[in-house]
Amino acid sequence: MSGARSYHAGRAAEETVCDLYRRRGYALAASRWRSTAGEIDIVMRNHSETVFVEVKSARDFDTAAQRLSPRQFGRIQRAAELWLDGEPGGTDSAARVDVALVNRHGAVSIVENVMAA
Repeated sequence: MSGARSYHAGRAAEETVCDLYRRRGYALAASRWRSTAGEIDIVMRNHSETVFVEVKSARDFDTAAQRLSPRQFGRIQRAAELWLDGEPGGTDSAARVDVALVNRHGAVSIVENVMAA
């Protein structure tokens, strides 16, 4: 997939995931939030809970899931901690990390709480 096509496919997948969370009562706090530790695709909030969402898209869910590496999880963990440092409750704030898998048809499979934030 070309760079531009890949970029637009990724943005479309992220928007689809945001819409799904919004329908579940979450509000978008940040999109493609960057820190010194790395980027978090989506940050959503629901009342007092913060959800960090890593979005992976591919032709099918299995291929998308295979694109997640232990190194990425470490990056997400560090970035989430930096985000939470700015919250009133700090790293004791209610938070979780979800992975949203998006297939070529735009279907979404969310794996909640893949690791503690």
